[in-house]
Amino acid sequence: MENLPLVDLLVIAVYMLAMVYIGYVFSKRNKTESQFTKASGRIPGWAIGLSLYATFLSSNTFIGVPGKAFGSNWNAFAFSLSMPIAALIAAKYFVPFYRNTGEVSAYTNLERRFGPWARTYAVICFILTQIARMGSIFFGLSLTLQALTGFDIKTIMLITGICIVLYTVMGGIEAVIWTEVIQAILITVGALLILYLPIQHIEGGIGKIFEIGMTDKKFSLGSWKFDFTTSTFWVVLVYGFFINLNNFGMDQNYVQRYHTVSTSRGAAKSIWLCVWMYIPISLLFFVIGSCLYAYYQTNPALLEPIKIQAAAERLGNNAASGEIAALAQTLKPEDYGDKVMPHFMVTMLPGGILGLIISAILSAGMSTISSGMNASATVFSEDIYKRYFRRKTTDKEGLRLLHIATVVFGLLGMFAGVLMIGIKSVLDIWWQLSGIFAGGMLGLFLLGIASKQTNNQAAFIATLTGILVILWMTFSYLIPDQYAFLRNPLHANMIIVVGTLVIFLVGIVMGNTKKS
Repeated sequence: MENLPLVDLLVIAVYMLAMVYIGYVFSKRNKTESQFTKASGRIPGWAIGLSLYATFLSSNTFIGVPGKAFGSNWNAFAFSLSMPIAALIAAKYFVPFYRNTGEVSAYTNLERRFGPWARTYAVICFILTQIARMGSIFFGLSLTLQALTGFDIKTIMLITGICIVLYTVMGGIEAVIWTEVIQAILITVGALLILYLPIQHIEGGIGKIFEIGMTDKKFSLGSWKFDFTTSTFWVVLVYGFFINLNNFGMDQNYVQRYHTVSTSRGAAKSIWLCVWMYIPISLLFFVIGSCLYAYYQTNPALLEPIKIQAAAERLGNNAASGEIAALAQTLKPEDYGDKVMPHFMVTMLPGGILGLIISAILSAGMSTISSGMNASATVFSEDIYKRYFRRKTTDKEGLRLLHIATVVFGLLGMFAGVLMIGIKSVLDIWWQLSGIFAGGMLGLFLLGIASKQTNNQAAFIATLTGILVILWMTFSYLIPDQYAFLRNPLHANMIIVVGTLVIFLVGIVMGNTKKS
């Protein structure tokens, strides 16, 4: 760790040990499966809200959002603007629905409604989504820490992964939630500290930042045309609505938390606390990206090491220095946006403060990964193991199963992170993967709630149709040029939108047809 002073290493070490200690403290309460997965319903609503907020604020937000703002504009902020609409639906319909069922799994009801295949399909989609998400966060987290510490990416994944597994396995959902409360505060403080520094170091301050941003259109929310083939404002807004509806309505990370608070009203309030905290803070990260852009525009020589690093990663370790330097000069801001924030931190932050910010980035990543591990283990236990292998287990057997599953999903997340090494934008790859896996799951869930006429067979045909459409939209770019007219013309973010609507509408039509 040649880049970090001792004081920063101590700050990071204290933070990591504190997270593991919290897991140890709560391990004494986890004697049953209900305590591990629901915390016996004793968590206050405000803590759930902060926990949901921390889950949203992953390292993809901490690094990816400023990187997107640096490389392009504020187009991705439309995602945040869609949250209140999804939250309104979730608080009014989804929370009471799940609270009334009493089931810790979000997918048990699908079996009652459509049969075992529906439950299994949703579980597979969820698990794949979580592995992809954990992988993208492991990679984004490790990419940042590599720039700050000089450690190998895989080594960083291993060290952070072990710490996350330890406190998640020991403390269960209660440890996950209370560590996320701490992490939410740390992330917010860290973001405010980072915002202050580029403003301080730009001659002309906020006025200069605004001038540069307006000149280069860095504050744009994207095109307002109703064009769904490119990343317009409307594409991101609609995509955000469907993803957030999936988060609040179908994602086990969120649904499981609805059971950890004592009342439905408290669970609904936690959603709104999450939304009203996330929107301004996500905007803050876009502002940080624009500030960094203005800072490096006024100090262009400072960008050279970032470009060299990006070029070296593209060409590989064996590339000649001249070849790397030549490629570096051709790179555009969007090609190295994710590297700007880590570079700024390691070169500009004073000792002690850098350790605090690194801890904040660790918080952003660890909170989401631990949630994903706990939720995936819960779903595996409830919807796969108990459904197909052994319906009745003792508390001791159930806890052992949850512990083993938590470790396994943590390892799978790390492996997915290794596979993502070399991608250009962490945020882009996560958005694409989540859209692919979540589209069919959300469509089936909405169909089950909205249509009483759609039976098992109609739902199966609708889901199969939706899967085929999703596969075509995802892989049609592989079609040879002579058949280019068969390719998907829509932007990749529209996959979840179209997939969800196809399943929902086909199911509705078939249900009404059979009724008539």
